[in-house]
Amino acid sequence: MTLPYAEPLTKLAPGPRVIPEPPRVGEPGGDPCGLCAWISDPAASGHEPPLWQNEDWVLCRATGITIPGIVWLTTREHHDSFADLPDRVAASYGGVVARIERAILALGDIARVHVYRWGDGSAHFHVWFYPRPLGMLEARREMLALWADLMPELPKEVAVEAEQKIAAAMRAGDPQP
Repeated sequence: MTLPYAEPLTKLAPGPRVIPEPPRVGEPGGDPCGLCAWISDPAASGHEPPLWQNEDWVLCRATGITIPGIVWLTTREHHDSFADLPDRVAASYGGVVARIERAILALGDIARVHVYRWGDGSAHFHVWFYPRPLGMLEARREMLALWADLMPELPKEVAVEAEQKIAAAMRAGDPQP
């Protein structure tokens, strides 16, 4: 593993625990869920529409990305984790993730697609897709997210081109009416 930091690093002690934990966005007592409003009416929220969506899932663009093809997938409804996904949604997860991975790999110059789930942001179940650039061996395993956080932001047109290709690949995989 190669950390994206120069040595020596200084180890920090964890802070005091906060119990009860504060509510996440969209949970009772938390901030209102802007994601629900955006999913139901992207134009009214002032944001671009999702890259792709179906009855259960929404594929979203990321902001400030440093590697072409970073996107995130969320549920349309509030679900906390894999443990409480309805059976139908849980059953569709693997197929949707595989389609997204194939769409990202089709961008080219990508060795692997890492899928990360951090559950602390909002009440919507969501996972992030990080493509590891071909040959960027220092970014293998858990290091990719750290490296991606520190790299320079992509030019907007490069990010948009990747998003458009991913969206087109996802639409091409949808069943035809």
